Amino acid sequence: MGDITEPRIPDTGIAPADILEHMRDMRANDADWHSGQTWSLVYHAGDEHAAFLKEAHGTFFSENALNPIAFPSLRRFETEVVRMTATMLNGDNNVAGTMTSGGSESILMAVKTYRDQARQLHPEIRRPEMVLPVTAHAAFLKAGHYFGVEPVLVRLADDLRVDVSAMRAEVGPNTILLVGSAPNYPHGIIDPIEEIGAIAHRNDLGFHVDACLGGFLLPWVEQLGHPIPPFDFRVPGVTSMSADVHKYGFAAKGASTILYRDVSLRRYQFHVSTGWPGGIYASPSMAGTRPGGTIAAAWAALKRIGRDGYLEMAQGIMETTARLLDGINRIPGLRILGKPPASVFAFASDEVDIYAVGDALDGRGWHMDRQIKPASLHLMITPVHAGLEDRFLDDLAAAVEEVRANPETSQGGQAALYGMMTTLPDQGLVDEIVLQMLDNLYEL
Repeated sequence: MGDITEPRIPDTGIAPADILEHMRDMRANDADWHSGQTWSLVYHAGDEHAAFLKEAHGTFFSENALNPIAFPSLRRFETEVVRMTATMLNGDNNVAGTMTSGGSESILMAVKTYRDQARQLHPEIRRPEMVLPVTAHAAFLKAGHYFGVEPVLVRLADDLRVDVSAMRAEVGPNTILLVGSAPNYPHGIIDPIEEIGAIAHRNDLGFHVDACLGGFLLPWVEQLGHPIPPFDFRVPGVTSMSADVHKYGFAAKGASTILYRDVSLRRYQFHVSTGWPGGIYASPSMAGTRPGGTIAAAWAALKRIGRDGYLEMAQGIMETTARLLDGINRIPGLRILGKPPASVFAFASDEVDIYAVGDALDGRGWHMDRQIKPASLHLMITPVHAGLEDRFLDDLAAAVEEVRANPETSQGGQAALYGMMTTLPDQGLVDEIVLQMLDNLYEL
């Protein structure tokens, strides 16, 4: 029998039971999301729901949405997911879109769409630009790099929303797209969508609202009576939106949606090759092969949870969030960044090294995401965190006092790494350090 630890295809196949046991063993050092000690990456709505998703996914495990004619069931699932999402986001029957593999692909498709639209309608624009907040998701920068659209980054106002006056001032003859977040990832703050929409409408520009993070939560939070400003297709000027089903829609990864106010705009997203010897090749998004299981599981999640289920989960999430916000505000030396309206937020400190606090929390079993500008720790609340508030807050308070009493802890762990990278004046050097880290991560 082959050696399962060798990084090569074994000469002789290994028994399934041995493979699965080894795979389970390899998870020993992974972030412990199931017990709620991870504050990002995984959105878990319970073991029963997860088992249901696995069955729905497995039912369409081998199907390929590359060809919707061969698999009309997947075509129906996808179009219904898009329609359900559009309705939730107050879109009319003209709203059209597709599913993608995740928020980054949805954002990539949006930028590609507006670039191609500009190429046809405004061929005089040789160097297209998109104007976006500095807090817009990094996938927009990736999209700009891939598709040749220059990002024009706009500063924030004091409330951590994008400065609308500054955004208005950056609109120029090469602008093809404005961007706003609902909410943004770093601080959980919703940009002034109505005001940006007015700029877009006045200048006949595309306006994409990135609701990948909040699209499947904010509508229910608003219905519960929380003050959520208009952020969706109700706002004149909004021409497209993205919303991830695999986040607060609690579907299987990776499932997102990209929506356009009308089908004519979606047309620019598609790619068609009709002269290829292999036949007509038509692709709605980046991927060729599109796993049928994730599309089917997204449809199944929306149908199983239903409006009542989403409202109930949103209620629980907001109650947990309120307890955490209140508890963090009570810890001396910590402060919440801005006034986040939902379940995503960050906290910082002017008294202790927040990265060292993150290291101390890591040592207590909590997986914390670090952020920069300003230095902060980031949390996204999901149902799995209910009931863990007191334990986390106790550990957080202890971590703060530990760092306060031992400031030298900033010289080690991730605190030292982040501290160094945030103080280096040469951004190119920082990029090279991160690139080297990536190289190292993907070496055996």
